[in-house]
Amino acid sequence: MFYYLDGTVAEILPYLAVIDCSGVGYACKTTNNTLASLKKGQRGKLYTFLNVGEDLFDLYGFATQQELNSFRLLISVSGVGPKAALAVLSTGTPETLAMAIVTEDEKALMAAPGIGKKIAQRIILELKDKMAKESGGSLDFTGKRGGPAPAAGYASKAMEAAQALAVLGYTSQEVSAALKGVDVDGLPLEEIIRQALKRMATP
Repeated sequence: MFYYLDGTVAEILPYLAVIDCSGVGYACKTTNNTLASLKKGQRGKLYTFLNVGEDLFDLYGFATQQELNSFRLLISVSGVGPKAALAVLSTGTPETLAMAIVTEDEKALMAAPGIGKKIAQRIILELKDKMAKESGGSLDFTGKRGGPAPAAGYASKAMEAAQALAVLGYTSQEVSAALKGVDVDGLPLEEIIRQALKRMATP
């Protein structure tokens, strides 16, 4: 129903931002990271998710598409609701969430209020499987068609990076192009992901 809201930031409250669009104030539940990017009285743009249920009509807003994609993935996990998803994304970034899933770092997820060991394990299990399906099969890590096949270690690390980037909503084609310019052999996984993100953000 709503793709994004673009207007004046009327109010900033805990886990809530109000965006004034032509005289109508839209209350968006959101994360600490998004709130930190907004300033009252200035223009703000939030990508939105509308949660409608029998007794629900809640609007969620995020400063980036990556954060919105991460929110959607988190609430797709059984037992993880919007409140828990906001908590996870308020204690870290989409990039740290992706890293926690790929490296199976339960403690990073458990740092969020209300996220216990069982929920953290479920997030990792369900999303790692989903990420693998989204990024697998169509990635090309060679410099050019017909070139030599990459070494096993390169391909393994590249696939882990690709899985992490998939959680942020990037396509396999975008990931392949970004990773071709990164020193996958010589860099740790976190730096590979950071550099790939930087390349994809550059016009």
